[in-house]
Amino acid sequence: MALRLRLPQGLRTRFVIAFLLAAAFGALLTAGLTFQQARSAILERTRNAAVTDLRTQLDSLAPELTLPPAAEDLRDLTGQLDRAGGSRDWHAAAAYRDGPLVSRTEDTPPVPDALRRAVQDDGSATYQYVEHRGRSWLAVGMPVAYADAAGTTDAADRLSGLTAYVSFPLDDDETDVAALVTAAQAGALAALLLALVPALLAARSVLRPVRRLRHGAERITAGELGTRLDADGHDELAALTRSFNTMATTLEKDDAELRRMEAQARRFAADVAHELRTPLAAMSAVTEVLDEDAASGTLPPDTADAVRLISAETRTLARLVEDLMEVSRFDAGAARVHLEDVDLRTIVAKTLQVRGWTDDPRVTALLHAPVPVRVDPRRIDVVLANLVGNALRHGLPPVTVSARVAHGRAELTVTDHGPGIPEEALPHVFERFYKADTARTRSEGSGLGLALTYENAVLHGGTLTAANAPGGGAVFTLTLPLAGTPRERP
Repeated sequence: MALRLRLPQGLRTRFVIAFLLAAAFGALLTAGLTFQQARSAILERTRNAAVTDLRTQLDSLAPELTLPPAAEDLRDLTGQLDRAGGSRDWHAAAAYRDGPLVSRTEDTPPVPDALRRAVQDDGSATYQYVEHRGRSWLAVGMPVAYADAAGTTDAADRLSGLTAYVSFPLDDDETDVAALVTAAQAGALAALLLALVPALLAARSVLRPVRRLRHGAERITAGELGTRLDADGHDELAALTRSFNTMATTLEKDDAELRRMEAQARRFAADVAHELRTPLAAMSAVTEVLDEDAASGTLPPDTADAVRLISAETRTLARLVEDLMEVSRFDAGAARVHLEDVDLRTIVAKTLQVRGWTDDPRVTALLHAPVPVRVDPRRIDVVLANLVGNALRHGLPPVTVSARVAHGRAELTVTDHGPGIPEEALPHVFERFYKADTARTRSEGSGLGLALTYENAVLHGGTLTAANAPGGGAVFTLTLPLAGTPRERP
């Protein structure tokens, strides 16, 4: 399994880490540069001192040599140089021109060939760092020149051909360098610890406005549109806070305007429905008389057809007005329920009987075990009548009505065998005046039946869902709390 590096989630944590990383980088860079400069200075001081001491010793010892020197003369010279090394504890070696190196002691580190060539080519003191027996050494080579009594000006003409080499360990310098490393590490750690305090303070200062913005957004989401934040300063976060306040002001104004328009629309619908009830009552009474005349055959055929059309449209208009009145009661929160303890099977049977569906072969009822509920029978009758009527109008028989107890709730389903509900229409079937077929300009119903059905289900603490059966046809499922269980309203 591959390991994934998870970055810190909190903005505060990431801010502090970034601050510390920047401080650590700066501290390490400064410590590294300081260490490099100090190390170079230590080594340069040691090298310059060694070159000076070696030159001083050669100036005092070399004039006593006879050129060309014998091997024993070179061995004596290196012995004197060894004794003159003092605390530096160097080991000397000497050679005449390209001859072999001669040393007084056997543990003298070997002189690198590159150093010998460099001394011969440059004709001046040359150095090289070497490793010998796990330790760092400095090897210095210096040619011996004649005195300038002959008046020569070319340095190469004054070289005697004698070259002296000294090598000494850099243990003391390495100790000093190690002390520098330890000091640099301690300084970097102290710098990180000191940087933590301003990092926390900076994170707190920067994130405080962000935290206020988050709390403000949460309050706006909760509906507190009057929320405003203090915008102090002139930085980007202050500008963002002012933009937040402007947005909240605009939202509050738009919300107030929408609420006002919605209240006006509801009041208008309720007023229109209320004003239409009285003339519709008179129209319904007149159409009933005319229906009797049309049925008795006393009216001419054309007039009878017109009377029956007017009567049907009047009843449709009356149902629409009643539905609008009911919608206005739901919107105003004035819808009331009169609860009774009944068996859901009894409501189903009475609804089918009253509407003549008991003996209708198109409707089948599956009522077996008792389903005790505490509901308003009148409103559940409206729900069931709307669901069955909708199935008969838009689906195909047989329409099956079943009531049972499932998952601790009462469940009422109405299923037809029609083409079902288009997938794009499923989320909207309970919306007011929604039509799945936009080409159908009017229908037999008011367009509010399923919307009122849904509102009645919610009023009882139940749910109403629409779906398509696997074998075809629409399925409407109403769930209600069983008798004795609390009634919940979302």
